[in-house]
Amino acid sequence: MSRRGLCLVLAAPSGAGKTTLSRALLEQDDQLALSVSVTTRERRPGEKEGKHYYFISQERFDEMVAQGELLEYARVFGRSYGTPRAPVEAALEAGRDVMFDIDWQGFHQLRASLGRDVVGVFIKPPSLEVLHNRLVKRGDTPEQVEHRMAHADAEIAHASEFDYIVENHDLDVALSDIRAILRASRLASFRQG
Repeated sequence: MSRRGLCLVLAAPSGAGKTTLSRALLEQDDQLALSVSVTTRERRPGEKEGKHYYFISQERFDEMVAQGELLEYARVFGRSYGTPRAPVEAALEAGRDVMFDIDWQGFHQLRASLGRDVVGVFIKPPSLEVLHNRLVKRGDTPEQVEHRMAHADAEIAHASEFDYIVENHDLDVALSDIRAILRASRLASFRQG
């Protein structure tokens, strides 16, 4: 008996551990794939087409928006980013799960497009002080730390809009919590074939 796939959204303020948790989940779960976005920004050294992003022109991006080919999209620092609809819908139909690394606004757009196929997890730091220390420890410049901390409160204010909130005070515990959420979400009766 097959089941319908799901979209697992992980959102968090910068420095809460989302990237580390995402990588660990992907390494441990071969039923989970990372959604690959389109972007109009330039490719950085080491980035591969189709693995990190699909690099497209602004004109093509605007066409995709106009034709409804994106599930969610945003303009950030003068560049456009979005999630192509077709590969995600194909994965869901085939019973495969897709993980998204997007913000709360992208989560709302995705939920509006795909409804209960979307499971939202907000990763919260134990405190703003811990978040600040993590940003400093990972080598962010003082200006980057200040900018990210200024946005952290606004992002955390949207945590209650998600299905689940996981506090990342301990990486192993947070990872275990997210794995439990994913497992339970896969077993939801409406996803069963």
